[in-house]
This record gives sequence, C-alpha cells and structure tokens, in this order.
Amino acid sequence: MWKLCYGHGAMNVTALVCSKCQRWYPPGRIYQLCECGKPLLVQYDLQRAARTLTRSALALRAPTLWRYREVLPVDEDAAIVSLGEGFTPLLACPRLAARLGVRALFIKDESANPTGTFKARGMAVAVSMARQLGLTRLAVPSAGNAAGALAAYAAR
Repeated sequence: MWKLCYGHGAMNVTALVCSKCQRWYPPGRIYQLCECGKPLLVQYDLQRAARTLTRSALALRAPTLWRYREVLPVDEDAAIVSLGEGFTPLLACPRLAARLGVRALFIKDESANPTGTFKARGMAVAVSMARQLGLTRLAVPSAGNAAGALAAYAAR
C-alpha cells in the first residue's frame, strides 16, 4: 500500500526569484511577474528537503507527482488538487537510439496523464497553489493543452 505524502513542501521554499534580474520576493503571496516583467522561480532549501526526500521514503509513497512534496510549493493538504498525474511511462527506444548513435534513448509518454498532456503536472501544482492562496478564479491565455488542463483541475 502506498503512503500519501502531504505536507512540508512549502516549508522548504525560501523565496521566489526573478528568472532575469534575480530579485527576491517572499513566498506565500500572489505575484504575476517580477517588476522587470519576467517570471518568478521557486527557490528551495534543498539540503532541508533532502532530509526527508530519500530513496527509501520515495519507495513508500504513492506513484504520483505529489510524492515529491519537499520540492513542490504547496503545503496545505486540503489545497491539493490531483487527478493522479505523474508517473507516466518511460519508453525504451532502441532503434531510434541506434539511428542517433547513442547507447540508450528513453522517451517519457506524458499522454498517459489525466489530461493527455504534460501540462497536467504543472497545472496540478498551479491550481493547488492558487487554492492555497485563496484564489477562486483562474485564467490562462491558451486554447490548447494548458487551457484543457486548467479546466480539468479547476473543475475539481
């Protein structure tokens, strides 16, 4: 039986850092972009996360994206929105590897995610974080995979 791993993700978040100018912002607040107009990236205390994010701990956790909670920003269990995303198959491609002249080649099949796209992983975290911050309306400038994933997760 898998152990669900909830809690302690945001405890490892130290700041949000601009991807361009490196300006730091405190976590736990709602931001659109840095003042310079670029995206903010989550900064983690990886040494702290490593204390509980071990191979033996991972082996006991449910096979979903949320097994990596120590390096995800959502901390409140009640905020988590999940459709079972993650743990998609890794497919060996020996003929393509030979053609490219590499020893081995693997391709991750993200179409096995609940929304049929790799956008499910990020959107599960984004909608969960929005819920934790108290947001009740979400929008994304997309008519494609991101919009479909947002609709699926926001409907939960």
